[in-house]
Amino acid sequence: MIQRDRLIFKICSTSLWSVAEAAGRFDGAPVDLADGYIHFSTAAQARETAAKHFSGQENLFLVAVEAGKLGEALKWEVSRGGALFPHLYAALPLSAVAWVRPLPLGPDGKHIFPVEAS
Repeated sequence: MIQRDRLIFKICSTSLWSVAEAAGRFDGAPVDLADGYIHFSTAAQARETAAKHFSGQENLFLVAVEAGKLGEALKWEVSRGGALFPHLYAALPLSAVAWVRPLPLGPDGKHIFPVEAS
């Protein structure tokens, strides 16, 4: 069973997040707009998502979102490896964001996740 009160995560560029803050909502990254929904990851999936889709990229944020505040627009759908991933079929209201943290690269080239994302 999916826990609707847990945090889900979005990795996005600092520039895209600046646009979201100015607009009061996050409409999605180019891949989200192309797919018709905003891609999220659970805490267990976020590191693999970073490695697969954001390898070597700097100037990123990790955005933590309260899944329970997204209502029926949030769907849990089968994706990578048969796992359920959270997909939001609407703009992300900033009121659902719990926190935003930098996602820097470590000396090994992998992203360093904040403790809160564990």
